[in-house]
Amino acid sequence: MEYIDIHAHMVSRTTDDYRQMAMTGCVALTEPAFWPGWDRSSADGFEDYFRQITEFEPARAAQYGIRHYTWLCLNPKEGENRELAREVLRRIPRYLDRPNVLGIGEIGLNRVTRNELATFRDHVELALEHDQLIHIHTPHLEDKFKGTRVIVDALLEYDALDPGRVLIDHAEEHTLAMILDNGFWTGMTLYPQTKVSPERAIDMVERRGPERICVASACDWGPSVPVAIPEFILAMRRRGHGEDLIHRIVFDNAAEFLGQSPKFQLPRAREAFAPV
Repeated sequence: MEYIDIHAHMVSRTTDDYRQMAMTGCVALTEPAFWPGWDRSSADGFEDYFRQITEFEPARAAQYGIRHYTWLCLNPKEGENRELAREVLRRIPRYLDRPNVLGIGEIGLNRVTRNELATFRDHVELALEHDQLIHIHTPHLEDKFKGTRVIVDALLEYDALDPGRVLIDHAEEHTLAMILDNGFWTGMTLYPQTKVSPERAIDMVERRGPERICVASACDWGPSVPVAIPEFILAMRRRGHGEDLIHRIVFDNAAEFLGQSPKFQLPRAREAFAPV
């Protein structure tokens, strides 16, 4: 079954992972801007990173027939540094016209501080100014509910913001309704240890239904599984769910949300496999 991974940090994965994803049905993915494991010392480091995810990664993915899209921002883990954030945001607009850039993300909160929230608001306003889709990270573990609540409340303050153009990621059982009831899209992250298992994700789909719900691997440099979506598909089949419902969650929903950007296109048959 074909699928779209809405959240995959391929800069930290090997080319073998692209091959494995392609062989299991991945036709497109999006790569939100990411924390590399340490705080960058200057905005110049982001310039190199933005080039990597707008130039090199699309070519690497194309070798395996996968369309690579990306999002730009200063990641929430670095959002405490307001001086750095202002400088990075000043530079982002020059990359927004790149053909694989879908919007601003993954923005959000990490420790739910005032500075992080100010940086989050700056990103939202940048997205609104440039009519961009928004992809949002919600905090881990004990900060999940509080951080999601602060994010949702902040977004609702913007009269010009269409919740249908915002995806709030890393939803769990205690935050799913908060996100969906306010009209946002959401992502359930199939990630070991700190996110949800395929079985927990299926439980949430069974309780809530599939509307405005996507799934993703969020594979990165930590313990993660680049083919987490095929594992979710298998788990759905084991539960007895039909192919139409599965396809809606792993493909149709993501295509509907991402398709709000005129840049988003799915690969044509027998496309790509072009050399880097």
